[in-house]
Amino acid sequence: MVGVPERPGRGGLLGQLVRFVAVGLLGAVVDLSVYLLGLHAGLPTYLARAVSFVCGTTVAYVLNRRWSFGVEGSPRRAAAFVLLYGTTFVVVLGVNAAALALLPRTPWTTTAAWVVSQGVGTAVNFVVLRLVVFRPGGPLAPPTGSQRRP
Repeated sequence: MVGVPERPGRGGLLGQLVRFVAVGLLGAVVDLSVYLLGLHAGLPTYLARAVSFVCGTTVAYVLNRRWSFGVEGSPRRAAAFVLLYGTTFVVVLGVNAAALALLPRTPWTTTAAWVVSQGVGTAVNFVVLRLVVFRPGGPLAPPTGSQRRP
């Protein structure tokens, strides 16, 4: 499989942020759609949120790595991404539960709780992805020509 070459500084912070938001919107549509579909199908709230999170996260990883940050994949980057998103998942579940408990009951409460939890998760993810996981030449980058193992 051919990797994507590293493109350090691709569009700078603003360009990355714009692409990250675009990917995030697509991932959010997938996430919310799966969440609401799961609830409609009778899944418990936590299970529906877990399944939707995994679906949205899969979209986010593929598109953010290739398009938003323009970096080559590596097992270390994939593992760091899974660790970050696993941690974020716990945060998102907690924020979602807190929002469901604190928001007034309306027809939009479930969606509003999802929006709040998604916003918190998105902010955390952008910062950590940019500074750690997808940083070109960073500690998680795949080895370059002279650094590759024979």
